Amino acid sequence: MANRLFKSNNSRSRWPFHKVLIANRGEIAVRIIRTCRVLGLATVAVYSTTDAKALHVKLADEAVCIGPGSAEKSYLNISALIGAALVTGADAVHPGFGFLSESVAFARACQDNDLTFIGPSPETIALLGDKEAARLTMRRAGLPLVKGSQEPLHDLATALAQAEEVGYPVMLKAAAGGGGKGMRIIRNAEEMEAKFAVAQDEARASFNDDRMYLEQYLAHPRHIEVQVIGDQYGNALALGERNCTIQARHQKVIEEAPAAVLPAPVREAMLAQSEQAAAQLKYEGLGTIEFLYNEDGSYYFMEMNTRIQVEHRITELTTRVDLVESQFLVAAGAQLKAERPASVGYAIECRVNALTPGKITALHLPGGPGVRVDTALYQGAPALRRGRPGGQRPRCHQPRRPVRNRVSLRDPDRPLLDRVSRGLRWCHPRRRQPRRHDL
Repeated sequence: MANRLFKSNNSRSRWPFHKVLIANRGEIAVRIIRTCRVLGLATVAVYSTTDAKALHVKLADEAVCIGPGSAEKSYLNISALIGAALVTGADAVHPGFGFLSESVAFARACQDNDLTFIGPSPETIALLGDKEAARLTMRRAGLPLVKGSQEPLHDLATALAQAEEVGYPVMLKAAAGGGGKGMRIIRNAEEMEAKFAVAQDEARASFNDDRMYLEQYLAHPRHIEVQVIGDQYGNALALGERNCTIQARHQKVIEEAPAAVLPAPVREAMLAQSEQAAAQLKYEGLGTIEFLYNEDGSYYFMEMNTRIQVEHRITELTTRVDLVESQFLVAAGAQLKAERPASVGYAIECRVNALTPGKITALHLPGGPGVRVDTALYQGAPALRRGRPGGQRPRCHQPRRPVRNRVSLRDPDRPLLDRVSRGLRWCHPRRRQPRRHDL
């Protein structure tokens, strides 16, 4: 895909970096490697001992084992990742999503070792990673806010006091990350006492940070997120929005772009405010501003993710822009155009994750016009762990929403994933069964 966002793209000979270490695994590592190949950038994969046969390890130009199977001792081990970059001669690091993608310490460690971090500055990550600071910043930028805690929560007593001030029910969240990790709906003080420590432990294990925050719980909002990008010159663009409302266990299951639920005036206001906020922040790189949208047309800023999202591909389909390439171009100093790219057609994404552990003994991926699949699976791949994300992400893009819906209802039936197929029921609970005839 030609990149339509920038005034002038860098030629391969002008990249200020030439070898990229990908500090991640799974489908996002595979996704980044494929764009690096197109751009002429060498790649270094990292892996734990349990991921030695993973697809991203096979595809990269070089690979380094960074520790045992535990994420805390491998993919969250900053010194091991920096060491792998220095040993292999990498001069840039792409964090992907999850793990250390929103870690201030990791971004700063890259900076301190003269490694280009493909993402915002450590200062920006720190500002937006502190949920309360982010809320205050976005309020100054003109975004409406839902009522929430005034400071990070470190203990149960503070959480109880803040919840009483905000008013139950509240949503308890990890201050340092997203993806549903550490997230709990709390309806009264008794539930807070029962759930706070568990949620905090989950946040600590996922993000190496146990700070929590809470906000007023809205019972039936739509989860709308705006994709933004900013360059090194204070320019920012909104690349459309996505509807991520359908979730299971606080994990997104189906995403749609654009969000058909939004009236045109609300969409334009949301995109314009998001661009303004990113520009005021002098935000550099790819980011996502998330909102809660009510049927009365009101919407509230929820958080901003300073990384690429799992669901970025449906924005790629509707904008015809390679967002991973765009991240590299921002880091290389390319300047954004002034006009926002037009959205073309409709796209939908289904997340298929492993619900039972096992080896992939048979695999057939969907295909056809307008269908795209990103996955790190292959036939004969090593055993999957139950509930671990990264099975596959089928996506469908069509010029009209009804056509896209018909194609997406057809194509989730096509994959044949032994041990993983039960994950399809989250994406496609109403898929039609074939009619059978006895002759």
